Amino acid sequence: MGVHGATNPVDEPWNSHDTQVLIVAALGIAIVVVLIVWAKFHAFLALTIGALCVGIGSGIPLDKVTASYELGVGGVLGYVGILIALGAMLGKLLADSGGADIVVSTILRGRPATLPWKMALIAGIIGIPMFFEIGLVLLIPIVMLAVRRTNTPAMRLGIPALAGLSVLHGFVPPHPGPLAAIGILGANVGFTLAIGLVIAIPTVIVAGPLFGRLAARWVPIGAAGAGLAVSETTAESNKEKGIQQAGASQDPIATRTPSFAWTMTTILLPLVLMLAKAAADIWLPKDTTARTVLDFLGDPVVALLLAVLLAMVTFGTSVGFSASVLATKIGQSLLPIVGVVFIVGAGGGFKQVLIDGGTGTAIAKIALAASLSALVLGWMVAVLIRLATGSATVATVTAAGIVAPLATGLAPGQLSLVVLAIGAGSLFFSHVNDAGFWLVKEYFGMTVGQTIKTWSVMETIISVMGLGFTLLFSLFL
Repeated sequence: MGVHGATNPVDEPWNSHDTQVLIVAALGIAIVVVLIVWAKFHAFLALTIGALCVGIGSGIPLDKVTASYELGVGGVLGYVGILIALGAMLGKLLADSGGADIVVSTILRGRPATLPWKMALIAGIIGIPMFFEIGLVLLIPIVMLAVRRTNTPAMRLGIPALAGLSVLHGFVPPHPGPLAAIGILGANVGFTLAIGLVIAIPTVIVAGPLFGRLAARWVPIGAAGAGLAVSETTAESNKEKGIQQAGASQDPIATRTPSFAWTMTTILLPLVLMLAKAAADIWLPKDTTARTVLDFLGDPVVALLLAVLLAMVTFGTSVGFSASVLATKIGQSLLPIVGVVFIVGAGGGFKQVLIDGGTGTAIAKIALAASLSALVLGWMVAVLIRLATGSATVATVTAAGIVAPLATGLAPGQLSLVVLAIGAGSLFFSHVNDAGFWLVKEYFGMTVGQTIKTWSVMETIISVMGLGFTLLFSLFL
């Protein structure tokens, strides 16, 4: 058939191959879930095995299955892997220099009544460059110290901190989930970042300080658990060193501490550059010098690279780290993210065999027949995979791959909303198969039931509000 006679596969009638690939895709996802949850396989291995099974079952020639998987892995990691690495470097230098401590101590000054709101703000700022787990470990001593000093229920301050970290992790680049979805769907990073920040603010307010009041009544506990032990150990250690600031994460090698102004400048630099690029794309003509320069500087790789280079001064040489110490710290920052990078890559491979095998086309046909938008379908798929596997990242990359054919041709704003809806779905009801669930439980010394009533409900509020706001924004974008 010539080019002029070519039809979109989505417009063709339903056939037996569509049924076959949907069954195979469901079995492939089931294989991933069983391997992760029951057999305790690493998510990278589970996704790889699931992808190869889907490829074979979908009818992709045997000699092309691994090529399809490799293409997906390379396509995602070629973009996302670099950004995850740069984000990890920035986060490591922020913590070890004492910059995170400065942000915390500066914002915590003032009336105790404002503490829940300040906790949410601190978590949001620290959560921009840091992974959820790292931010949690950093903030727990601060939360416990504030709980003890003010005799406030732990959930009153803990929930706002958790909400700030979680929302940033699920909605905003440069976190792995949003970046993976942006790469798979071809969304604009600047638009997604801008809209994500707008949605994040009311979501954090409701799921954090406001829900924190209710959670504190449901689970009226004080400082307890591993978090209390960490804060006491840190405080005792600091006392021996003559340090007044409890919960400090600064490396003892550092001889000085970065100022609050330089710390905030370094953290926010990549966001400002990416938002400037998004603004330039909207308001400046394409061929102007200003547009070209802002497009270059606002590219996520360039923006994060510049932030890391600035951090090597503001969080490095200016606090007393030598060049060799800096090199060591940057090397150390990459070790914890290796697993995340490969999971994201394997998710990209899984996505590619779904597309090459025809699963995406079949799902697009169903979605069109049921009048389901890519936004709603993406949220629903991410919710199901999140509930099954417990991994927000696996849920995000798999859901993005499944809805990718539906997203073809969408406007940049709509694409960004699909990314955010998927990110929201990936946070839905964290429970016993999620490592974050157990981290929160142990740090706050709660029972499984108490953790579900606080942390799991908070995650669900974030997820549902995220979907609600993306649907609202879709009426205008």
